[in-house]
Amino acid sequence: MNTVEPSKTCILAVDQGTTSSRAILFDRRGVPLATAQEEFPQLTRTQPTRTQPAGAATEDVAIVEHDPEDIWRSQLSCARRVLESSGTSANRVAAIGITNQRETTILWDRITGRPVAPAIVWQSRVSASICGRLRAEGIEDDVRRRTGLLLDPYFSATKIMHLLETMPGLRSRCEAGEILFGTVDTFLIWRLTGGRVHATDVTNASRTLLFDIHRLDWSDELCRLFDVPRAILPEVRASSGSFGETDAEWLGASIPIAGCAGDQQAAAFGQGCLRAGDAKTTYGTGAFLMFSTGHEPMASRHGLLTTPGCTFATGRSPAPAPDYFLEGSVFVAGSLVGWLRDGLGMIGKASEIEPLARSVADSGGVMLVPALTGLGAPHWDPFARGLMIGISRATGRGHIARAAIESIALSVADVVDCMQQDAGVRLGRLRVDGGASSNDLLMQMQADVLGLSVERPAVLETTSLGAALLAGLATGFFPDHAAVAEAQRVERVFEPQMAEDARTRLLARWRNAVERSRGWAQPG
Repeated sequence: MNTVEPSKTCILAVDQGTTSSRAILFDRRGVPLATAQEEFPQLTRTQPTRTQPAGAATEDVAIVEHDPEDIWRSQLSCARRVLESSGTSANRVAAIGITNQRETTILWDRITGRPVAPAIVWQSRVSASICGRLRAEGIEDDVRRRTGLLLDPYFSATKIMHLLETMPGLRSRCEAGEILFGTVDTFLIWRLTGGRVHATDVTNASRTLLFDIHRLDWSDELCRLFDVPRAILPEVRASSGSFGETDAEWLGASIPIAGCAGDQQAAAFGQGCLRAGDAKTTYGTGAFLMFSTGHEPMASRHGLLTTPGCTFATGRSPAPAPDYFLEGSVFVAGSLVGWLRDGLGMIGKASEIEPLARSVADSGGVMLVPALTGLGAPHWDPFARGLMIGISRATGRGHIARAAIESIALSVADVVDCMQQDAGVRLGRLRVDGGASSNDLLMQMQADVLGLSVERPAVLETTSLGAALLAGLATGFFPDHAAVAEAQRVERVFEPQMAEDARTRLLARWRNAVERSRGWAQPG
């Protein structure tokens, strides 16, 4: 076991999300000492689908991008601010743990470090037509068997394909080793280490469609199927282990980077989902559910994904078997509240949604399907579009607000139902985290529509906590898993209050509305 110097008093968690970057300092008990957060621009637009049947009407697909420099600037700013505001020097930080939005795709020049294109965000549907083309070629079953994923624009490989097919000269530069690919974690590690480390971890690699989750390595066959040059891919390392050291110029001293995990796997670790049957939901921009199946990957029969959890560098060979999860991704959760605020001007700030929804006893028959960027699990329909139905002359802002919150809980309930069917067991409880889990009405609705206990932790930002725990384990700041468990405390439990017949009627009405939203933007 590593030992850490007594002068090291905290871990710095770097949490790069879809709409904002944040940094949190954690002490030895897993208690947040200071936080800094900064939003950055979302670059959204629509464009016509690239390939359509002859005579078909033109349909638009949603494009979501980030400027990688905005990601870097905002994340570095947060790290510097959290140290400054807490009066902590970089010399007192034992290690950095990185967690990040997954699947988002960045390509940059190996020499200059400059991105060659905007980052294509996980939400972007820009490669929908590529997915349709590949699906027609009959490769999906092989891809799913190797990766645990579906052919969907959500994942990185088809985003890379889009760039290679639309940017002249890019492929030859990639094949010559001039261009590097990374998800956001890889880009941050490369920048923080001054270009010395081009690496990712198992959890992020597993979301690219290029990684064999059984062999835990990049697959030459998958690279061939997606026509992606192997030369651009980063080295894959354990989630809890060494990723080099930061250049002293960034934070004032060199700090080991000792933890890295995609946001959902980091949150699962932060929630203590370590045994088969444990499950959690993180409510952020979307809602992301993970259900542990133990050391064996389980193929879903209901459109869920199979993905590995965090891995640990133990020095033993072979390494311990990873934990695997069934995962379901609801694309729109917290971002629905942002749309009500920014798109409709219905509220002035996100925190107003709960009191507005509580101003009415129920949604007044209004049902909202939040398919603003298509539907994720278990439907996987990039052509679904948002729907609001049941509006009458009596409908007011409060009913729409309540229907919006209800739609998040119902979307999660669809995924939980599929997980229970796949695993053949009924969950006893659901652990929750993320910003929107602070909404008591949403959490009560979630318990009601599931008929399950919902546990909310004392530290809502368990994604950041998970990254800190991974880095702390690798460096000895947290000496063992028992110390990690002490940092995972429950703040409140929500128990179901809805009658079973009312739950059944609500779920039936919801599934009717979802079916009406599906395929709306389908070409032709």
